[in-house]
Amino acid sequence: MSETCVILDIGGVLEITPETGWVQRWEVRLELPLGTVQERMRDVWRAGSVGSVSEREVHEQVAARLGLDAPQVEDFMADLWAEYLGTPNEELIGYVRGLRGSCRLGILSNSFVGARERETTLYHFDELVEQIVYSHEIGIEKPDLRAFEAACASLNVRPGNCLFIDDVADNVEAAQAAGMQTHLFEENARTITRIAAHLDAGPLVPGRVPPG
Repeated sequence: MSETCVILDIGGVLEITPETGWVQRWEVRLELPLGTVQERMRDVWRAGSVGSVSEREVHEQVAARLGLDAPQVEDFMADLWAEYLGTPNEELIGYVRGLRGSCRLGILSNSFVGARERETTLYHFDELVEQIVYSHEIGIEKPDLRAFEAACASLNVRPGNCLFIDDVADNVEAAQAAGMQTHLFEENARTITRIAAHLDAGPLVPGRVPPG
């Protein structure tokens, strides 16, 4: 329970995920007012993020709510996954890969049903870290404190010995409330420096102040 640990987010951290405009293109294609896809699909996206629907059910709802035939649904979901998966942040992934054996490593990600299979195939995150906690598998999303507790429990580490890295300020603040050390991801160099400082400091002991 005293081991030093680093837990990272995926989207916007380990994956570079700029908006691609795919939703707006579909709205133009379907001659729908801008915002219609989000309005019609909001509860399905939410359900997919906490695993209360299957991929098959997502496809069925996309077809029913947007009036798409089977090939169109496949194209629509392909566009969704292209933006979701983005491209790998090779520099940071390479650095984290070099940490194997020197600390405990985990991932905590707000996700969507089907993410594990695709990210394992594309990026092999299962080989990068010891444990991956996906929101769609535990039914809890960040910034719920229980998500951070689940990530620490999966690695059997104390929150205070964990550095959590995310690109969303609300999630970073929640991780702090959960007792974790934190870093708001903005770019690789600062993040790598922060991880190195965390590892140099080692596990917390009574009276030790964590690095800022």
